[in-house]
Amino acid sequence: MKKQIALLLGDGIGQEVIQSAVEVLDAVADEYGHKFEFESFDIGGAAIDRHETPLPDKTIRGCEQADAVLLGAVGGPRWENHPSHLRPEKGLLGIRKALGLFANLRPVKGFPQLLHASPLKEEVVSGSDLLIIRELTGGLYFGEPSEIREDGQSVVDTLAYQRHEIERIVDQAFQSARLRRKHLTSVDKANVLESSKLWREVVEEKRKDYPDVAVEHLLVDAAAMKLITDPTQFDVIVTENMFGDILSDEASVLTGSLGMLPSASLRTDGVGLYEPVHGSAPDIAGQGLANPLAMILSTALMLRHSFQLEEEAKAVEEAVQETLRLGYHTADLNVVEGEQVGTDVMTRLVVEGISSRSTSESIMSCYI
Repeated sequence: MKKQIALLLGDGIGQEVIQSAVEVLDAVADEYGHKFEFESFDIGGAAIDRHETPLPDKTIRGCEQADAVLLGAVGGPRWENHPSHLRPEKGLLGIRKALGLFANLRPVKGFPQLLHASPLKEEVVSGSDLLIIRELTGGLYFGEPSEIREDGQSVVDTLAYQRHEIERIVDQAFQSARLRRKHLTSVDKANVLESSKLWREVVEEKRKDYPDVAVEHLLVDAAAMKLITDPTQFDVIVTENMFGDILSDEASVLTGSLGMLPSASLRTDGVGLYEPVHGSAPDIAGQGLANPLAMILSTALMLRHSFQLEEEAKAVEEAVQETLRLGYHTADLNVVEGEQVGTDVMTRLVVEGISSRSTSESIMSCYI
């Protein structure tokens, strides 16, 4: 198989974790007989510095021509005082909108070796394995008008959804639930928001098409509480844009670090943008300390969802699991036992696992 992959390095540690992803994909290509071609484009703060826009037209064209997109991270304090249209995050929102990526999938799974790194009790997070599906192109982040009024004393943001936007994300959630444990939790604020009332109405209509999937509705405040107190009750969670943004970041504590959370942003034809949930971490950029595992796990999602390479995706995930089982970890995981390593060594360990050479001899060769 031959595929073209667009690389959006972004800011901070983005370049470092993207390099890890490329090394892992090269290993997959060698092991399974594929050919992955890469081309890099600017986005975020780096694009502002070079092109005076967070999302250059060239970047959009490059992503449109690719079979999939890998994104590192955007943002940082350097651009905090820029006007809103020149903020790095505008590049991220813009590329999602430009590519029509309406469904954001964020799997959250507690790795047994890292349960003690979570701030929650091990007995609470043990067995956690859930998927958060977030609507990505509607809601408050894209509603108009969104502005500070001329008098400077009032502001307005608009939360708007079309029925078809809700229907397509709900269908995605039901289909995903069918592939897992057949339980769907729809999160809204239907006791207050008109948009949530329509959301709940659509879920109730759609459940008739998926009689094998159990459905429950939760208000977002209750969902936030239960995500921390009883996360194992969840299988698939579907919700609107802002709620999904907040809940998926909250769920990071189940794994002990944002550095362990991958994500996929998809459209109906399978083209997707894959990125770690963590930010650009400018305080450690360039020091070789970044945890590459969320980015590496995001490549597994790309192999699975955009390229339908399930065996290859599992090989990547199993290599990550084996590396953690052997006790290797980066500094962010707050693990006392085992061996702390940097970005490059962690990446090489995963590559060794993919290449079926993860014996103690091959692992030690990473240090030579």
